[in-house]
Amino acid sequence: MSDTFLSAQWENLIMANYAVHPDLLKRYLPKGVELDFYNDKVYVSLVGFMFKKTSLFKIPIPFLGTFEEINLRFYVKRIEGNTIKRGVVFINETVPYKPVAWLANKLYKEHYTAIPTKNTIEIGELEKKIRYEWKINNAWNHLAVNANSEKEQMLPGTIEEFIFEHYYGYTKINSSLSQEYKVNHPSWLVNKVKDYSINCDFISMYGNDFSILNNQQPDSVIIAEGSAVTVDWKRKSF
Repeated sequence: MSDTFLSAQWENLIMANYAVHPDLLKRYLPKGVELDFYNDKVYVSLVGFMFKKTSLFKIPIPFLGTFEEINLRFYVKRIEGNTIKRGVVFINETVPYKPVAWLANKLYKEHYTAIPTKNTIEIGELEKKIRYEWKINNAWNHLAVNANSEKEQMLPGTIEEFIFEHYYGYTKINSSLSQEYKVNHPSWLVNKVKDYSINCDFISMYGNDFSILNNQQPDSVIIAEGSAVTVDWKRKSF
């Protein structure tokens, strides 16, 4: 079996980053990892991006290989000796196709749901307009940015570097068992966000624990160009 479970192109990744009290995330924290702080703050991110050219075990997925994904995630680290592994934990991941959600939940014990989604992407010489939408309770929610088309390197110590430079995923299987997997991609280029718009029913999407986000402005909204990405098949349990 291939060492690579999934390969795809991830493009135009929008992250709206909300500072929350650490206690909010305790029940979602897998055993063996700890919260990762940036400037003494803990963040959850509402994320939207395009999933393209998807293959499983190097076999392309016909008809279902391109879609929008919306997710809510937070940031953790696992310390092994002198090594610090920075990763993310997903509260929920939303895609438009039920077979994709079923497969991810079955194989990886993730928290995928399937609801209608759509996108509007306009990229000009100077400006790009990216908008992701998802439908829940018969209402369309959205996450959108207007950004410069010019590509920039992430600067060390910035919120962009903190948010995007987490290369592990951690899953809480139960109260005593966690799993770790590796996500592989180069450091991404970013675009400067000029303005943004967010309309998300956090309670319907993610539960009452995240109701505070309905009336909270994000600390930052950022966007990365993206790249080819692979996710390793091998998972480490601990």
